[in-house]
Amino acid sequence: MKIDVMGVQFDNVTMEEAVAQARGILDGGAAHYCVTPNPEIVYEAMHDSSFCRLLNGAALVLPDGVGVLLGAKILGTPLRARVSGVDFAAALLPVLAAAGKRLYLLGAKPGVAELAAEKMRAANPGLCICGTADGYFQDEGPVVQAVREAEADVVFVCLGSPKQEKFMAAHLDELGASLLMGLGGSLDAFAGTVKRAPAWVSRIGMEWFYRLVKEPRRFKRMLRLPKFVFAVVGRRLGGGRHG
Repeated sequence: MKIDVMGVQFDNVTMEEAVAQARGILDGGAAHYCVTPNPEIVYEAMHDSSFCRLLNGAALVLPDGVGVLLGAKILGTPLRARVSGVDFAAALLPVLAAAGKRLYLLGAKPGVAELAAEKMRAANPGLCICGTADGYFQDEGPVVQAVREAEADVVFVCLGSPKQEKFMAAHLDELGASLLMGLGGSLDAFAGTVKRAPAWVSRIGMEWFYRLVKEPRRFKRMLRLPKFVFAVVGRRLGGGRHG
């Protein structure tokens, strides 16, 4: 079941159900991509119809951020659970290890993907990471070729939005992988180069504030969060539920 939040069609799933759907995609063999929009991404999609269509073209559209859940609730169509990108990726790693699937890590600064790979392997014995590449490239061609030659089944695409979503949609059929996952800054979280908010901060919905304190340069981007909430309230007061 899909839930419309300002035009973006989210899958109304729990973490366990999202992992099960990803496993089904891998078993099916056809190429698909997954996106994990937060309120900032939804706000951008509200003002860019082509980007919105790109998000809605994903096989899985998962709500990353309590702001999305708040927006859905205000609109009268609540989502069952938050499924953050980094937690979804972490939950999928033991599945990939058990199934013998090959994972490619793409994105972040030079050296981060390699460090993330080390920690992923340590936490998931048997996990096959078939290649890594940083996100600081100008020509996409060699990157696409490298992923294809690595014979990856899954690619964690961590290039930031909207670059990662455009990359996945543009090269879906060229990469040879069954599942591409747009995961923003998740490689930094796996590598430990960026510290995640404590669990209690996430539980009360203040992870965005924690990130802002740690990274003040994000202030301009964070302004999209209240703008998103105001837009949702306006939509609700106007009697509309659809983007």
